[in-house]
Amino acid sequence: MATMAPNNPTRDDFAAMLDESLGGAANGGFEGRVVKGTITAIENDKAVIDVGLKSEGRVALREFAMAGQPHGLSVGDEVEVYVDRVENADGEAMLSRDRARREAAWDKLESEFGEGKRVEGVIFGRVKGGFTVDLDGAVAFLPGSQVDIRPVRDVTPLMDMPQPFQILKMDRRRGNIVVSRRAVLEETRAEQRSGLIMNLKEGQIIDGVVKNITDYGAFVDLGGIDGLLHVTDMSYKRVNHPSEVIAIGDTVKVQIIRINQDTQRISLGMKQLESDPWDGVVAKYPVGAKLHGVVTNITEYGAFVELEAGIEGLVHVSEMSWTKKNVHPGKIVSTSQEVDVLVLEVDSDKRRISLGLKQAQQNPWEAFADKHPVGSHVEGEVKNATEFGLFIGLDGDVDGMVHMSDIAWGISGEDALALHRKGEQVSAVVLDVDVEKERISLGMKQLEKGAPAAGGTSAASAGSLRRGEVVTVTVLEVRDGGLEVQAGDDGATGFIKRSDLGRDRDEQRPDRFQVGQKLDALIIGFDRSKKPNFSVKARQLAEEKEAVEQYGSSDAGASLGDILGAALKGKN
Repeated sequence: MATMAPNNPTRDDFAAMLDESLGGAANGGFEGRVVKGTITAIENDKAVIDVGLKSEGRVALREFAMAGQPHGLSVGDEVEVYVDRVENADGEAMLSRDRARREAAWDKLESEFGEGKRVEGVIFGRVKGGFTVDLDGAVAFLPGSQVDIRPVRDVTPLMDMPQPFQILKMDRRRGNIVVSRRAVLEETRAEQRSGLIMNLKEGQIIDGVVKNITDYGAFVDLGGIDGLLHVTDMSYKRVNHPSEVIAIGDTVKVQIIRINQDTQRISLGMKQLESDPWDGVVAKYPVGAKLHGVVTNITEYGAFVELEAGIEGLVHVSEMSWTKKNVHPGKIVSTSQEVDVLVLEVDSDKRRISLGLKQAQQNPWEAFADKHPVGSHVEGEVKNATEFGLFIGLDGDVDGMVHMSDIAWGISGEDALALHRKGEQVSAVVLDVDVEKERISLGMKQLEKGAPAAGGTSAASAGSLRRGEVVTVTVLEVRDGGLEVQAGDDGATGFIKRSDLGRDRDEQRPDRFQVGQKLDALIIGFDRSKKPNFSVKARQLAEEKEAVEQYGSSDAGASLGDILGAALKGKN
């Protein structure tokens, strides 16, 4: 007969029953799991929770609330907790609400991240480079650049307050979550802008409030949407900085100039509400009119002059001064300076007026010609010596040039140039003034003894002489380079170069002549001051040629000496 098992449970039976009641806790099955429990008591700052284990566990109340929020717990509430250990050294269960919430939060966040949904969280701390956000148990990182659309100096008002965030990236294995508040704001603003833009039209006049001012313009709040008021659209007159016209907080009336539906940008204007000063500008400012204005801006290529509010003209650098060439406009005029200008050209379509500053002043070459006619004596400083002459500084800030051939008699131009240096004070006579070409020709040798005065009686006498004419001249002065002579008793003075004193070398010695001696010479030309140049050599050659032509045909067998002898005898 079979033996019956005893009714009393054995030691192994108790172990099996305990393991079953603990859900496998004896072999670690209960630990590391999220389980439900009931709050049996609230003691000080902890909640006592029964999860069906041999002993209860205690969890800090702060783990049941989001940062800055009340826990809202009471005895009898059922909560989920995470079992770290079934029993600690004190015989209590080690429970964690944070771990339970974190596990549940990660599951939920992964689902919402995959669907692109917004999540709710609370900013509760600061860390390097940003802030920490509690996403219902999971801690995320909020970079400083993702807090708001514009930089935020003080984030305190945003902390401990539930608000939406957008998850940018998350890695559960590493426990990393990055969120953005800015993305939510931009998306919300874009939705609001789209709705507001639908109610706006180009050309519409609307009131707005100035929110921000930059160097290039101002942002105006049109009631939930911003528009840009560019500095060039604030006024017809020149505006150097927007703060000259408006200030933050001002209520301004603007016109919607343009709406870009793609970028949702709105361009605004204030000057469009004013009358255009360029209307009728051609009749108001005719070419040649002399006007008074104020210099408003100076650039490398000229200066802008305001003729009236909203009307400016450009004085090009080439039209600024008669005498100062290749000089920066800032060295001629200054900002805010009042000037007289002349209208040179008007283009109303391009809104351009060309002005002349120098044209409103007397031409210094005309002034010089009026004050110093041809033949006048002037003095000035040698400003520059070039390879072809000297530049002399004259009255009216103009320069005159003495050509190398007009510096001195009897020496070469190169030698004459070597006699003078920059800064030297010299005297000269005015030979010619060309106002159109802005040139003044001077002569220095004309002031020497016996020289003809430019435009005077000697010049008139020289005008009666002709090239190729033989005249009797009187030696006025003997020089190393030749003879200073005078035609007739009171005629024009001229010069005979050393090489023109005779055909033969021994005849070309100036020292064989004396002051007061008379001789015949041929006029071979005139210099720039109309002063005649004489040549004895040319006279001799011309007489020989004439003799050959006259007597050569009738005396075929005669020698050249016989022909010249007969010619000279016939002349005598």
